[in-house]
Amino acid sequence: MISFYPGPSRVHDEIPGYVKDAYKLGILSINHRSPEFVKMSEKTIRLIKQKLNIPKNYTIFFTSSATECWEIIAQSLITGTSYHLYNGSFGEKWFDYTRRIHPGATPLPFGLNDTPDPEKRLLGKQDAIICITQNETSNGTQVSNANIEEIGKNNPSCLIAIDATSSMGGVVLTFKAADIWFASVQKCFGLPAGLGILICSPKALEKATAVSERKHYNSLTFMMEMMAKWQTPCTPNVLAIYLLMRVMENVKPIKAVDRETKERYQQWISFFDNVPSLHHLVENKLVHSYTVLPITASEAQVEQVKRRAKKHGFLLGEGYGDRKKTTFRIANFPAIKKKEIKSLMDFFKSLQ
Repeated sequence: MISFYPGPSRVHDEIPGYVKDAYKLGILSINHRSPEFVKMSEKTIRLIKQKLNIPKNYTIFFTSSATECWEIIAQSLITGTSYHLYNGSFGEKWFDYTRRIHPGATPLPFGLNDTPDPEKRLLGKQDAIICITQNETSNGTQVSNANIEEIGKNNPSCLIAIDATSSMGGVVLTFKAADIWFASVQKCFGLPAGLGILICSPKALEKATAVSERKHYNSLTFMMEMMAKWQTPCTPNVLAIYLLMRVMENVKPIKAVDRETKERYQQWISFFDNVPSLHHLVENKLVHSYTVLPITASEAQVEQVKRRAKKHGFLLGEGYGDRKKTTFRIANFPAIKKKEIKSLMDFFKSLQ
C-alpha cells in the first residue's frame, strides 16, 4: 500500500535500515541524560538548522507533537490576548484548545479562497500573540511567507506563532518572520509519528523568561534550562530523535526540496486541469498548499475513487469536517517517489 495520506504518511525508504542501526548501536536503551544522548541531540538540532535554514540564534526543542506545542504556547507565553487567524479545522482546533486555558483567545476566521489581509490585521494590543496556521491540512490552503512577514511588521509588539505541521521540511519557510514555529515529523519529514519540533526566537524566549511559568513538566522555562544542556525535561522519544538525525544527514537542503515539491505540485495542478470529474477544492491558486491537495467531486465519485484506489494499492486521505464525503486529499510530501505519483496519476486516468 502506497500512502498518499496527508499525515501520517509515507516514510523514507531508509527508515527500516536506520531502525536496525539504532538497535545495533544501543540507541533504543540510551539514557536521555547520558553524554551519548547529548551528542545526538546537539547534532540533530545543528542539522535541522543547517538543512532548513533556521537562524542560528533560534532555539529548537523536542516535543511529543504539534498539539503539545499548542499547550506549551498557551501555558508559557500567552498572558492575555491571543489572536487566531484560520480558515480551516486545525486552525480552529488550535483556537479552541487555547481558549480552554486562556479565555482571551480571539478567533479571526477568513474564507477558504482568501488570505488574511495584513492591512486589516493591525491588532494593536501589547504583548498579544498572533497564531497563524501556515498550512491548513484540512483544506489544502496556505498563508504565504510574505503575508506572515507583513502581519509581523504591522504588529511589532506581538509575538507571531506559526503552525507549519504540514509544510515544515517540504518548502522554504521564512523563519525570521515569526517568533514561534512548530511541526510534527510524520508529514514532510517522512518519519513515523511521535515527535514534534518547537522553534523559538530570542524574543519568544525573553517573553517566556518574563512570564516565568513553571507549573508543568513542559513549561517553556524548564525546557529552556534543559535545552541549554541539549536535554529535555522528560524522557523523550529517543528513537525518533535518532531517526530525525539520520534523515537530516541525508536530505537535500531545503531550497532543493522546495523546488522539487513545487514542481510536483505544478504537475498535479496540470494533471487535474485535464480530468473533467475531479477538481481542486480551492479556486484561488494563490492560496494553494504545495504539500496537500484537496480534490473535490460528487459524493458518489469520491466514495468510488477511494474504494478503487485502495484496491489498487493507494491510500488517499479522507476529506475533513463537513467536506468529508465530497473531497479526498493527496499528500505531496518529499518521501513520496516520482514513480509512485505517476502510478497514482495513471490510476486516475483509468477512471475516465
